[in-house]
Amino acid sequence: MNELVLDTARAVGFLSRLPVPARYFEDSDGCMDRTSRAFAFAGVIIALPAAVLASLLVALGLDHLLAAAAVMTALVFLTGALHEDGLADCADGLGGSRDRQQALDIMKDSRIGAYATIALTLSLLLRVAGLAAIAGAVSPAAFALAVLAAAATSRAAMVWHWGALPPARLDGVAAGAGKPTVASVQFALATGGATGVVLVWLIAGVGAVFLVGATAVVVTWGFTAFVRGKIEGHTGDTIGAAQQLVEIAVLFGLALCL
Repeated sequence: MNELVLDTARAVGFLSRLPVPARYFEDSDGCMDRTSRAFAFAGVIIALPAAVLASLLVALGLDHLLAAAAVMTALVFLTGALHEDGLADCADGLGGSRDRQQALDIMKDSRIGAYATIALTLSLLLRVAGLAAIAGAVSPAAFALAVLAAAATSRAAMVWHWGALPPARLDGVAAGAGKPTVASVQFALATGGATGVVLVWLIAGVGAVFLVGATAVVVTWGFTAFVRGKIEGHTGDTIGAAQQLVEIAVLFGLALCL
């Protein structure tokens, strides 16, 4: 079996609720050091049903805000709110702690606090608003491409964040999944970046490519630096939060260019 196909299938299974045949996980030890290179491809596959829905709803003349909310619902369902859960725990831990250990303890706690509630609310509102703005300015096909561009770029950002920091907890889920190799990070950034560039160019032109790309880079780098300063490493929650923040950045960057 082609190794990239295998990694993509495993990445889809890891990042979503989409059914993946068991044969792709034979002899798998759960390590994602190489599999993470396919996260951008997996992001496109995971978001594809939502992208098709986006195109259909706008083509049928549905209100743009309602269409955006429906697309966001589909995206959350497809991932099982995996990244939203990470954002919530990350917000509680990084926002409500006094020191590194307290932050890690809070992030490990499954209860939802005020920071998590606010972060989730803002994330959903911002992404729905961004999608609605794009839906009102482009064709149904371009709207679908925007959903895919955000999915690919944000999954590549996850790998960048993951690979740039050591594990903050040696017994954490992220530590157990391993750390992306340098080659995996480079491949994920190359494929996610190329996918994002092509899709954004098709939607809004060259100027949008530079604005969206710069926004995604700044957000990923800035968040990674912030996490390094707070807890000195990554966790599964910070990886999920990175995806959420970059998805918002891509949608808003696109909306500004339309």
